Amino acid sequence: MAIKLSHDENGKKQTFNEINITPLTDIFLVLLIIMMVIAPSFQSVDNNISIPQISTGTGIEEMNANVAVTKAGELYLNGEKITYDSLEEKLTVLGKTAGAKEVIVKADEKAKSSDILDIMHAAQSAGYKKLVVAGEPMSDKEQKDLEEGVQ
Repeated sequence: MAIKLSHDENGKKQTFNEINITPLTDIFLVLLIIMMVIAPSFQSVDNNISIPQISTGTGIEEMNANVAVTKAGELYLNGEKITYDSLEEKLTVLGKTAGAKEVIVKADEKAKSSDILDIMHAAQSAGYKKLVVAGEPMSDKEQKDLEEGVQ
């Protein structure tokens, strides 16, 4: 902060206070450059983590009811082709016999939203408390594998 003396109309001395922001700006620019250099190192923190592989046990998808919907609207429950009318009954049976606790829906990106809603309603009616919609659409290969497995 600099203090300058100036003269008024009568010739008296007056003080004029002003803040010099140049050093403050320089400090912020240096901090900005430091943060830009350091920031990329925060993104690569988890590169050194190796996930262990297991050779036995049940996969998480095997313990649940997996419902797949193709772009043609065909419905598969754990790889078995079913109809929408029998979905609720089969989900109920699967929950009681296999101990499935959640429904995982894997649908093609071109599947109708109404098909997904029908699955949600059937799962809720069958007593499931958790439904997961997979974020990745089924590949064409997965759809062909499902269709070939049934025929």
